[in-house]
Amino acid sequence: MFDRYAREAYFYKKDKNVKNYAMDIMWYLWCGQHSPLFGKNRITTFERYFIEDKLTHIEEKNTYYKLINDEELSNRIFEEFHLDKDCSHIINGHIPVKTIRGESPIKANGKLLVIDGGFCKAYQPETGIAGYTLIYNSYGFLLTSHEPFDSIRKAIEEEKDILSSTIIVEHGMQRKRVADTDIGKEITVRIKDLEKLLMAIEKDLLMRFKKCHPHDKWQVPVIILKIKGILLKQNSFYF
Repeated sequence: MFDRYAREAYFYKKDKNVKNYAMDIMWYLWCGQHSPLFGKNRITTFERYFIEDKLTHIEEKNTYYKLINDEELSNRIFEEFHLDKDCSHIINGHIPVKTIRGESPIKANGKLLVIDGGFCKAYQPETGIAGYTLIYNSYGFLLTSHEPFDSIRKAIEEEKDILSSTIIVEHGMQRKRVADTDIGKEITVRIKDLEKLLMAIEKDLLMRFKKCHPHDKWQVPVIILKIKGILLKQNSFYF
């Protein structure tokens, strides 16, 4: 539903009323008190710009910020999506982590990770760093925190670079390979089909098929061979 409103807000041109309503929905999703995407009781951008009293800057967070620490809830979400809870993770972005106050981006006993690019200088006094980068490779999860970057001039004159420190979130005992991925499993099925086809060619079964069906062309769009109860299907074969 929200996807439809987003498209109407940006692209709809036939009816101005429809477009304006969709734009109102998008605005509410951004900063509305009960928006499922905002997560706070109000937005205090105006107060931060024009009022010095920091009490007016307070934005009360909703229960989402408590539930992200609940490991059992994360496991229930994994079950809802038919995922293995022992190796699945929830990744939430665009949420500044206040490292300077001891806050950790790793929640719910490692099941949920909260990260933010954090290069925005306005957040750096609150977070204490310039954000995180989440790295996933065949070895596991790595979380890298970055020190703030002052300026290109300072980097050249003082030979300073962006310093980073890395935390190993999860390291697999066995390295993941292509065959372990979803695409790898699809490739494995195709390889097995090709191996069966090769076996059929080697045993001259395709020539026998041709003799039994003399009117078929050599280019067969779909060949179905039953070899010892195995059904082979390929989109296009050329002999």
